[in-house]
Amino acid sequence: MPREKTFDQIKVEAQPIGLFETPVAYCTLKNGEALMSELESAIRQKKAADQGLSRSNIGGWHSDTDMLNWGGDAARKLAETAVNVAKRMSHFHEKDKNQLDWVVRMWANVTPKGGLNHLHSHPGNLWAAVLYLDMGNDEGQSEDEVGGRFYLEDPRFPMAAMKDTSFRLIGQNNAPQQYETELRLQRGNLVVFPAWTRHGVRVYTGERERISIAMNIDAQQRA
Repeated sequence: MPREKTFDQIKVEAQPIGLFETPVAYCTLKNGEALMSELESAIRQKKAADQGLSRSNIGGWHSDTDMLNWGGDAARKLAETAVNVAKRMSHFHEKDKNQLDWVVRMWANVTPKGGLNHLHSHPGNLWAAVLYLDMGNDEGQSEDEVGGRFYLEDPRFPMAAMKDTSFRLIGQNNAPQQYETELRLQRGNLVVFPAWTRHGVRVYTGERERISIAMNIDAQQRA
């Protein structure tokens, strides 16, 4: 009688690898107090003279996107700083990134109590960035008390949600990856991330206004 086959000894050696990373730069400006004070002063002057725009902001003030024209040397220095961070995370096949023209559009956001920013992305750009100037929370108040968390959405999540919204991918740390990540931010934090990454700001509940600067960053072939 033929011997019955068994596969009980089969084992799998699994090696997790990370693919298709989404790089996000979480930065802190060092020795930046003078720069940030100048930026904040320019924003307050602009806000006093301009009613602003309506974009993803709800209940807050959004300046025009020409802050490089009215923000002075401080705005130009911030743009240069953000571009340098973006360059470090960028590669162009058979092109020299330093031979491209890097273009920045910049605007200010002033968020009062009850303000927020809807989930959105910045199409037509390579990178987006945000710098926080004033978190709005008084001394002794934590970010948890005033809300207004900045968050990023996993760009893969909508595909998984088409099947089952409870689904999560297990990461290399063997933990489930959430479809949104909130960042703990404070004055002087600069975040640079791919412009196609959807992001937003939770409802802010502090009594004082929160002030931030946002940027679109692109690289174009020189004429």
